[in-house]
Amino acid sequence: MSAPHAVISGASIAGPSAAWWLRHTGWQVTVVERAPAFRDGGQNVDVRGVAKQVLERMGLTEAVRAANTTEIGTVLVDTDGRVTATLPEGPDGATAELEVLRGDLARTVLDALPDGVTLVFGERITDVDDTVPDRVTVTTDRGRVLRADLLVVAEGVRSTTRALVFDHPGDVDERDLGVTMAFGTIPRTDSDDRRWRWYNAVGGRQVHLRPDPYDTTRAILAWAGDDDGATGADRERVQERLEERFADAGWEARRVLDGFATSDDVYVDRLTQVRMPVWRRGRVAVVGDAAWCVTPMGGGGASLALTSGYVLAASVAGRSSDRDELDRALAAFDDWMRPLVDDVQGIPRGIVRFAYPRTRFGLALRHVADKVLLEGPLQGLAARATRVAETDRELPRVPAA
Repeated sequence: MSAPHAVISGASIAGPSAAWWLRHTGWQVTVVERAPAFRDGGQNVDVRGVAKQVLERMGLTEAVRAANTTEIGTVLVDTDGRVTATLPEGPDGATAELEVLRGDLARTVLDALPDGVTLVFGERITDVDDTVPDRVTVTTDRGRVLRADLLVVAEGVRSTTRALVFDHPGDVDERDLGVTMAFGTIPRTDSDDRRWRWYNAVGGRQVHLRPDPYDTTRAILAWAGDDDGATGADRERVQERLEERFADAGWEARRVLDGFATSDDVYVDRLTQVRMPVWRRGRVAVVGDAAWCVTPMGGGGASLALTSGYVLAASVAGRSSDRDELDRALAAFDDWMRPLVDDVQGIPRGIVRFAYPRTRFGLALRHVADKVLLEGPLQGLAARATRVAETDRELPRVPAA
């Protein structure tokens, strides 16, 4: 009897995690990635909660630790760069024990993939046929046809493969959170240290600077309200919109704008949360951001992505590839992951207005609230807010092939 075959679309974090664990249980795996090559770079992500157990079982904890961003803490600063508050510290504080760049985490998992995993770069899935009971057939834009027992969609928030399968009203709820973020890498200066420095300006604007292990600095310009046409725009228009929005923001905004003007990795994202009532249909499962994008406001996306690959493999391991049996397996995956995702997606009402004050009065109130939450009697609540992907449940067992 031949080994079951899984096709995974997406090679960031959720996809390679699923590939690693499915292969560990004996599946043949093909990973299809639309980018022409592995996508390095990206901003900070972290490994928290139960995902640390998953990483340990993969034997990759020390490799991820070695790729640490070097960040040691998180502070709020004023327009002169003076620290006004310190965010929760410790292994699961605002800066996690396992703090790493997205590309470095993805590369660590990808490099550890065992034999039996085939990587296909530069192709995207354009058709999914799940009408035949004993298989799912996918076709790529280059004419490649792959027949599999399972298709795992591990793409981003605006997944095109997900849209091919989950195309009915109510299948996917994409919620615009009203926040736009521009990310990029800028030159490091002597004034930079090993802390994540976070500045709030009137007009619902934020400037973030974070260290990385490459002697450069990761920068973020974030704002609430209209995206000013920056999302999906070309580089020139993005820079114009950022100049218009942040030229008078203060602190290091001017430096970030100048750095973005010559940086080769600037990208803009409109924060969109994804909610789906079910993450499966027939022989198709959805994981990672395509299934439950929690956005940086929720946090824990990388931890959920790592964990989902493990739980998916545990759910299908030892079961036949019969369609009904597979459906029960995917339902078990849904049942185990759902509480973790629901916990992170429950962003409190009014959080955007609180995090991105528009007026000087609102900003002053925010400073007072920061003092109370981060240094006063309520600091325990703030500390709990950084603990994501935590559960008292035992991870399901994943048998080795």
